[in-house]
Amino acid sequence: MIKTIYNRIYADYLMPSRLKEYENIIVKSLEKNYIHITLSDYYIKLKNGQLEDKRYFIHRHDIDTDLRTTRKMFEIEKKYNVKTTSYFRLSTIDISLMREMNDYGSEASYHFEEIATYCKRHKIKSKEQALSKLDEMTKEFVSNFKSLETKLGYKLKTVASHGDFVNRKLALINNEITNNKVLRKEIDLDCESYDKDLKNSFGAYISDKPYPIYYSPENIFDIIGKHQVICMLTHPRQWETNFWVNTKDNIIRFIEGVKY
Repeated sequence: MIKTIYNRIYADYLMPSRLKEYENIIVKSLEKNYIHITLSDYYIKLKNGQLEDKRYFIHRHDIDTDLRTTRKMFEIEKKYNVKTTSYFRLSTIDISLMREMNDYGSEASYHFEEIATYCKRHKIKSKEQALSKLDEMTKEFVSNFKSLETKLGYKLKTVASHGDFVNRKLALINNEITNNKVLRKEIDLDCESYDKDLKNSFGAYISDKPYPIYYSPENIFDIIGKHQVICMLTHPRQWETNFWVNTKDNIIRFIEGVKY
C-alpha cells in the first residue's frame, strides 16, 4: 500500500518531464521511415484497400486532463511535421487548440463518456439497468457530438471511448453507444478507435502507463522498426506533471467515487 501511494504521488507530482523522451520516439520512428498519420486518414486507407507497402505510425492522444502538456506535445509534433490524433473530453475541450490542430493537418475529435456520465448522475449500479437507458445516453451523445461539430466548424470522422471507474464497475464500456451502425450512418461517423477491424490491422498497439511501468505491453523503443503498423496511445498526464490539474482531477475522482 505504501509503495502504491508513493508511486501515485511520484507520478502526479515528482516525476521529471518526459517530453524529451516523447520527442525521441518521433525521431526514432522517422529514422525507421514511419509515416505519421491520423487515425482518420489511416482508417480511410484501410477501408478502401489503399494502404501501401510502407510503415505507418498512428499516434493517438486521449486528452483526459492537462491542456498545458497537450500544447507542448503538439509543438513537438509540429517541429517534426508529424500528424497525430487527439481526443478531447467535454471537460478538456479547447476549441481554439482543436481548430489549430485540424488546420495543421492533425485530427482533433471527441473523447466521449456519456454512459459513465449518465450512470454517475442517476446512480445506476448495474449493467442491465444501464443498458435499459441506452437510448437516453445515445441522445446525449448525439447532442454533444453535433454541438462540438458546430463549435469547431468541421466534421468529426472518428471518436474514442473514454474509460471511467464506473465503466469498470459496470463492465460496460462507453462505445456500446457507437456500436450502433444506424447511429454511425446518421451522424456520418467513420469509426470508433476501438473498432475490431481497426485494432486488428495494427502490428503493435502500445499504451503509456503511469510510473513505474511507462509502457504496456512493451516498451515503444523496443518495437520501432519491428512492425509495419504501430498505434501508440498516450495521455498528457503521463508525460509531465501538472500540480494544479492533477490535484483537481484527483479531488473530482474522489468526490465522484464517494457520491456514486
